[in-house]
Amino acid sequence: MRTRIERFVERLRRALRTEFGSLHPRLVLVDLVVRLLPQLAFPNLRTALYRLAGISIGARSLLSGRLQLIGPGAIEHRLKIGEHCWLNAPLFADLTDDITIGDRVNIGHHVVLVTANHEVGPFSQRAGPVDSAPIVIGDGTWIAAGVTILPGVTIGAGSIIGAGSLVTCDVPPRTLALGRPARAVRRLGGDERPQSGLDDSAAFEVKPGQALSLAPRDRFRVW
Repeated sequence: MRTRIERFVERLRRALRTEFGSLHPRLVLVDLVVRLLPQLAFPNLRTALYRLAGISIGARSLLSGRLQLIGPGAIEHRLKIGEHCWLNAPLFADLTDDITIGDRVNIGHHVVLVTANHEVGPFSQRAGPVDSAPIVIGDGTWIAAGVTILPGVTIGAGSIIGAGSLVTCDVPPRTLALGRPARAVRRLGGDERPQSGLDDSAAFEVKPGQALSLAPRDRFRVW
């Protein structure tokens, strides 16, 4: 009888973990309030609420809309946002693993950050056990609208990821990357501020075989 009761209790524990393991009460309460705030309005209030939920957000960083955060366990401790950042929304972040966003980073709307993956299983079930790897976005980076970043990617400081890109591997510092999958388009200089329609200049370094021709009207128009 005791063994039967123990088995029942263990099954009940597993069921409760399955049903409530990804429930994050503080984030749920914050999300209920944030949903009432209009997009782009009340960025200071919204940012303060996410800080209260346990997310590390640096000084003078602002969130323009709702964050959609998922993952097992204490996910609020896996997202770290640096100082002087601007995050547009909606932003989806899978926090199965850590996501670190550096200082002075701008992120456009409808960006997706994914840290979870599956090992390849047998033909009977190709999605095997869950695996994960962190994402790191370096200081000064600009992630344009609609970008998807996959597990294990590090984006170097001072880089730009063009709108709609799918980033599957590391991006070196000071690099403009575009496409699905994203590839390096050109090397960015250290101090210049590229504008839409800017002509090529000696400030941009292009490695042989790495440059991709862009129409003049499209140069650095990454939104």
